[in-house]
Amino acid sequence: MTTTHCKASNDNRAAITLRLKQSQTSTIQLPVSSHPKRPISFAVLTSSDSVARGTRDDAGGQAAVDAMDALGHQCIARQVVSDDADILAQQLHQWSDDSRIQLILTTGGTGLGPRDVTPEATGRVISYEVPGITEAMRAETLAKTRMAMLSRAMAGVCNATLIINLPGSPKGVGECIEVIGDVLPHAVEIIAGKDRGQHPN
Repeated sequence: MTTTHCKASNDNRAAITLRLKQSQTSTIQLPVSSHPKRPISFAVLTSSDSVARGTRDDAGGQAAVDAMDALGHQCIARQVVSDDADILAQQLHQWSDDSRIQLILTTGGTGLGPRDVTPEATGRVISYEVPGITEAMRAETLAKTRMAMLSRAMAGVCNATLIINLPGSPKGVGECIEVIGDVLPHAVEIIAGKDRGQHPN
């Protein structure tokens, strides 16, 4: 288990900002948050044997931090663990018990390999699913890669924390946050019981 920093990469932040300004030619067009004055406090949990061993950089986790930072949200915890369902579930439980964390984004472990166990770990801890989130991610990213249909990503709620599985590749992380970024503030406020008004357009 490795604790890593939550700071956005200056290079990635600059690249994301450029893509936002050049949205007509961008391959990853991050949405503008519908609640810019209400940033989400989120955590990023990376599931990867090789990253946990230190033989590969946590590019997927960094991509999640950078994309959310570009939307004005704040990473307050970040961890790398091996592809182990028990360890993953334990960390998800621990963070879900922290009232400061509104959203947990996992990266990696959503494929078909024998060590891809993030959905199983997520299923252990959530009290109910939010299937529309992952359905939307799969449907939208399928237009960009046929491999999207092989994703087993899950989304659901544990306590008052929304948990969403993202792929391990930085490109896939960015594309998925592009799809769901504009609904996340509304989702976390509904879960917390703070938003009972009209749905954002």
